[in-house]
Amino acid sequence: MLKKNEEHIVEIIDNGFQGEGIAKNDGMAIFIPNAIKGEKIRIKILKVTSKIAYGKIIEILEKSENRVEDIDCETFSRCGGCVLRHIDYDTTLEMKKVAVETTLRKALGKDIKISEILKMDEPYNYRNKLQYPVGLDNNVNPVMGVFAERTHSIIPTKNCRIQDRLSQKIANDIFRFIVENDIKVYDEKNLTGSIRHIVIRIGKRTNEVMITLVTNTEKIEKEQELVNYITSKYKEVKTIVKNINNKNTNVILGRENKVLFGNGYIYDYLGDFKFKISPMSFYQVNPIQTEKLYGKAIEYAKLTGNETVFDLYCGIGTIGIFASKNVKKLYGIETVPEAIEDAWKNAKINNLANAEFFVGDVEKTLPEFIKERNIIPDVVFVDPPRKGCDKTALDTLLQIEPKRIVYVSCNPATLARDLKILEEKYEIKDLSICDMFPFTHHVECVTVLYLK
Repeated sequence: MLKKNEEHIVEIIDNGFQGEGIAKNDGMAIFIPNAIKGEKIRIKILKVTSKIAYGKIIEILEKSENRVEDIDCETFSRCGGCVLRHIDYDTTLEMKKVAVETTLRKALGKDIKISEILKMDEPYNYRNKLQYPVGLDNNVNPVMGVFAERTHSIIPTKNCRIQDRLSQKIANDIFRFIVENDIKVYDEKNLTGSIRHIVIRIGKRTNEVMITLVTNTEKIEKEQELVNYITSKYKEVKTIVKNINNKNTNVILGRENKVLFGNGYIYDYLGDFKFKISPMSFYQVNPIQTEKLYGKAIEYAKLTGNETVFDLYCGIGTIGIFASKNVKKLYGIETVPEAIEDAWKNAKINNLANAEFFVGDVEKTLPEFIKERNIIPDVVFVDPPRKGCDKTALDTLLQIEPKRIVYVSCNPATLARDLKILEEKYEIKDLSICDMFPFTHHVECVTVLYLK
């Protein structure tokens, strides 16, 4: 039986879904962060449960040829974001492919082969949304950066290789202004202070920047001076918004926004379509890969221009609008009112007369909509949150029997669960994965199902 603090020499036989190495000792699985399949390492046991153990690397005795020695990130080992940074990029793609195929095999009881991996040509500085918490370090000094894995301890961060370069420069300047002007930052222990998060969104194609200052208080000290400083230094900044969140919560944004500069939104393009982005909007954080993902989704949909299409969990309308030139009529449903407001505006911006959007929970609104309108879609796009589709929504799809369902998923586990339900009447025709978040364990899937 393994014991805490013991040292062992083990061989890594596999990698888990989050990139961790897996070894076995006396039949017990040991999970070791930053270890790569094929390596021989000396480890220290950190924790032992009845079934599994956790360890850390003490020494790598035999290295994998896929290990990257020169890791270009100061916080990699602590933040828990880019858990695959130490692995060659092409190898990370193969790991994600295997992870998705394994998940599907376990859920469906058969092999589903991935036909294509949509990789990123330059897998760095791809994020269009920066979210840095601001708080106090152990010495009660202001700090900005990223949370250490599984904690609320902030790791000082000035340069993250997956964040947009301009966004980081702006964030660093905002924080410098906060420190130099003694603006109170959020104290999580005492629930006092002002600025909690700096959120920056940038249009990758337009280079327009929106800053959201998340604050615990109604008023930020030297608020106008901060606005003047940033807007005079960065002409790319089109709007600055104050978001008030005085709740003791892990949720970053509160419900109340006050525009301090500009119109409260920016624009960006996906393909030929222009999108309005506001502080509460869901917008894919890697638009370069999003274009590839949506292009594949539309390819799978086999649209001729005569179809009625539903876009479920539509957000600000991105997939539906992306497909709109090839459909007869488009209907989108989304639970966030601000997103639907933006979806209507995005349809107007792009001169679309064939799109309508509705606020509501998909599981409730979809059956009501079908009953009231007596409309049966030919094709349905679904792009749910990580928890997947609601069972009622899936049952409704099985009842109305659209010819094709194109399912975009950010969570292979819930995708597999939902596909098992849909297989009652549908056949999985094709599946691709898109590396939306290089060097993280996350992967986006797109699959198409045909009515049997």
